[in-house]
Amino acid sequence: MCGIYGIVTDKPLDIFRMQEAGNMLGHRGPDASGIWTSKNNRVGLGHTRLAIIDLSANACQPMSNEACPGCGRRNGSNFITYNGEVYNFQEIRADLEKKGHVFKSLSDTEVVLHSYEEWGEKCVDRFSGMFAFAIWDEKNQRLFLARDRIGKKPLFYYWDGKLFAFASEMRALLALNISKSVDLTAVYQYLTYQYIPAPHSVFENVFKLPPAHCLSLQDKKISVKRYWSMDFSKKIEVNSEEDLSADVFARLKESVRKRLISDVPFGAFLSGGIDSSIVVALMSELMDEPVKTFSIGFEEDAYNELPRAREIAELFKTDHHEFIVKFDALNVLPELVRHYGEPFADSSALPTYYLSKMTSDFVKVALSGDGGDESFAGYDRYYALKLMRKFRYVPGVLRSLSLKALDIYGESAGKSRTKRLKRFIQGSLYPQGLEYLHWMTAFSKEHTRSFYGPAMQDVMSQDPYEYLITLFKRSSAGDIVEKAMDADIHSYLPFDLLVKVDIASMANSLEVRCPFLDHGLMEFAASIPPEYKLNGRIKKYILRKAFKGLVPEKVFTRQKTGFGVPVSKWFRHDLKDYISDTLLSRVSLDRGYFRPEAVRSIVSEHISGKKDHGARLWTFLMLELWHREFMDT
Repeated sequence: MCGIYGIVTDKPLDIFRMQEAGNMLGHRGPDASGIWTSKNNRVGLGHTRLAIIDLSANACQPMSNEACPGCGRRNGSNFITYNGEVYNFQEIRADLEKKGHVFKSLSDTEVVLHSYEEWGEKCVDRFSGMFAFAIWDEKNQRLFLARDRIGKKPLFYYWDGKLFAFASEMRALLALNISKSVDLTAVYQYLTYQYIPAPHSVFENVFKLPPAHCLSLQDKKISVKRYWSMDFSKKIEVNSEEDLSADVFARLKESVRKRLISDVPFGAFLSGGIDSSIVVALMSELMDEPVKTFSIGFEEDAYNELPRAREIAELFKTDHHEFIVKFDALNVLPELVRHYGEPFADSSALPTYYLSKMTSDFVKVALSGDGGDESFAGYDRYYALKLMRKFRYVPGVLRSLSLKALDIYGESAGKSRTKRLKRFIQGSLYPQGLEYLHWMTAFSKEHTRSFYGPAMQDVMSQDPYEYLITLFKRSSAGDIVEKAMDADIHSYLPFDLLVKVDIASMANSLEVRCPFLDHGLMEFAASIPPEYKLNGRIKKYILRKAFKGLVPEKVFTRQKTGFGVPVSKWFRHDLKDYISDTLLSRVSLDRGYFRPEAVRSIVSEHISGKKDHGARLWTFLMLELWHREFMDT
């Protein structure tokens, strides 16, 4: 796992800027670094290396298909800077060797480079894994960029018609001296979803290459195209649950096995939930030594998963490590904001950062259970969507009255049945087909109209829901639950969950691998009829069947908790003064995003306990801290 960056320009390269971009990516690759520049000094590629496979200097980057540019030789025709792991690289290498290709390293980087030489842009179709890379094709004077199918590895780029620059992270891109102007449409999307979906970024002229897309730059013209997509329309015929369970078990075990290839120590994140427990169970079957497992918790019982994780660790006799989070807002939050590079409001980035920091003290690679919910219907909202179709038979007037009746209980901080019930009823009041939006938005359009300030007026005419509505409409799924799963795979998963994990882990020089995100496994899961994923109210039905006996039954039956943090409680107690001083400061209110009286009202309602605005306040806070870090300096 590494950091990549580069530039194509019609002016001489500024090597100091290149070096500064590399410094900004040092945490992604502390083991080595390198810069390659073209003979005419108009193209530059940079790399920082976290050595995982082939630790020798032969795998140095940027790499050429003829000789290592670090040796001063420039007789290559293709040059690559690459971030990721292609898990089937050994099979691809064997095919390439039969075609006459000669290799000088044992790395997957060289396999990717020779694959491009052999198959051109079609090479991406052969890769199974996570990756973001750039190849300069000297013969054709073309830059080729590609990103993995699911979006595990990030890739930002800037284009103003003259200067093209790219990097793994925003800070490195900014170091290449690009212009920066806030894109208010992106801010509008951020406030709606708590993240900014690709291809947009918080800056104008800066874009994210979407997952499963590649980009070509040639003759000052850019071409971006998709090379892969999920298909929920084709379903397999299930002969028996036993056969299907065995197939799911075998495919997931193989996915785990492929992700155990490493020349450095590795372990696993363990929450004690279904997905991470399955991954650890399979690792225990495949490994000769105890699995190193890592868990994190909070002092608040409702958010503390350590007892659950400890049970699994004891069952599989892992080498287990635990950590209790004691939040240090003044030091940790600015650091998180710097690493994420643009406003990002998933508060679980905080424990993910702490967990990665602890894990990196022991290993360089960790496996996680990310992706199981999206492929096997693990979220509560999937069942809620299914149930909501029946609940709509209750007259809307009665639903509205029941919602008002629940208001007498107030909105307690954290998780409660009353809070979940209110959210369910509120969702049922959305127009049919739009219920999903209720679970995926931090602020509804109604909220935004009531508190947005003058800076946002020009974008208020836009519909922030169009992004998710479009995903729903183009989905090949015929079932409402699978439509939501499909939408999650193309939105919440790559632009929230995977961003969270990549940045938090790489900030600590840790590579995270996700067996559930094997694209072949995901394609197979999409082909399973929906009743085998959500059966009645049983989520992950076939996954439970497949691992019954290996994973304890109580893991399957207990309530899903997620990886949340008690921000609502913090904002009413430990961080009460911090949130007030930050959001109600003159500099914050003068930005013009929100009406000052609206912000004061939200802060007051939350601190008093009248309403729970924890998630919204966190969204405001991350935007303000981002401004202070990237725009006020």
